[in-house]
Amino acid sequence: MTPRQPLLLIPGLLSTALLWRDQVEDLADVSDPVVTTAQIEYDSLARITEAILARAPERFALAGLSFGGYVAFELMRRAPERILRLALLDTSAAPDPPARRQMREDQIRLAESGRFLGVTDRLMRSFLHPSSAADPDLLRDVRTMANDVGRDGFLRQQRAILSRPDSRADLARIACPTLVLCGAEDIPTPPAGHEEMAAAIPGARLAVIPRCGHLSSMERPGEVNAELRRWLAA
Repeated sequence: MTPRQPLLLIPGLLSTALLWRDQVEDLADVSDPVVTTAQIEYDSLARITEAILARAPERFALAGLSFGGYVAFELMRRAPERILRLALLDTSAAPDPPARRQMREDQIRLAESGRFLGVTDRLMRSFLHPSSAADPDLLRDVRTMANDVGRDGFLRQQRAILSRPDSRADLARIACPTLVLCGAEDIPTPPAGHEEMAAAIPGARLAVIPRCGHLSSMERPGEVNAELRRWLAA
């Protein structure tokens, strides 16, 4: 029997292990999935990646969604020899444009002034496809994740995002099997950016999931799991 490969799953902004619940359950026959927590504990990519590498197996498959993708890029810069394969979901290699950077800074100020729940409600609505936003169970899970991350975790994450480097120059150096995946209606990180990433990474596979927004692993777990299973076998 082929040994199951370690699989590190990195959640995104305002997300916890719930983001990857369906993947942990469905892919356990071909991997040993572990959901990281360092992306909530620290306020810089350097400290987040140091903590992940200290806790991780010697070599592992790596998947990150949204902010988790930013962390994955930093891990690739710091320890590419430890990463067996890479999956980038609903994320971006480019830095924030000025308007989006300003939006993050405004959200930080609002959260610091005691309006954290108002900030997260608006953010989460932009994350979901309309069909997903009509699912009460999914909405409950999304709100649970945001509450569990909390104001201080949200502030740490936004500060880490604001300080992230431009990763586009690193894409051509990625040498492991790579999946680039997004929802077809992802608003924060649209498909065009994923097409550019996939074109720049040697041999990368691009998958665009229909009727899906930014939280693809929760919105369309069946389709996402099928793509991840194919990637794990590559």
